Amino acid sequence: MARRPQELLYLLTRAERLAERRVQSVLDEFECSMEAWRVLDLLSDGQDHNMTALADHAFLPAPSLTKLMDRLVDQNLVHRRVDPADRRRVLARLTPRGMQRWQSMAREVRYDWRDLEQLLASEELQHLLAQLAEALEGRFTSVAARLTTGRTAKAVERAH
Repeated sequence: MARRPQELLYLLTRAERLAERRVQSVLDEFECSMEAWRVLDLLSDGQDHNMTALADHAFLPAPSLTKLMDRLVDQNLVHRRVDPADRRRVLARLTPRGMQRWQSMAREVRYDWRDLEQLLASEELQHLLAQLAEALEGRFTSVAARLTTGRTAKAVERAH
């Protein structure tokens, strides 16, 4: 059990890197990056998604996502279109070829992870990780809000 934040961070980082390395070994057979896999994964629900949602899901900055999306469009895996409700936004969805490709990759990843199926199916593990992420995100948001509020108050104070 991790007793200090750095011990927990070490365990989470180690697990994430080992998991990513394992998934990437399967994705290499499809010449697919982890970031592309994450984009295809989000789009696999058959819905349109905007670039902000895709960047968040793939953990990519906007310029990197744009380059990745260009490659996915060139490979006929993803289709982009202007959002009819807001012409400034771009929406993306999988093409039929993209859906087939994602299904093949997902099947291979699941097969490769079959020895971990019981652990990964654990509702408790998923719940704890989700709780941890939410708590950390909430803490980050509240700290950012305090910093922003503090800066605003100082600026107002200087103005008077």
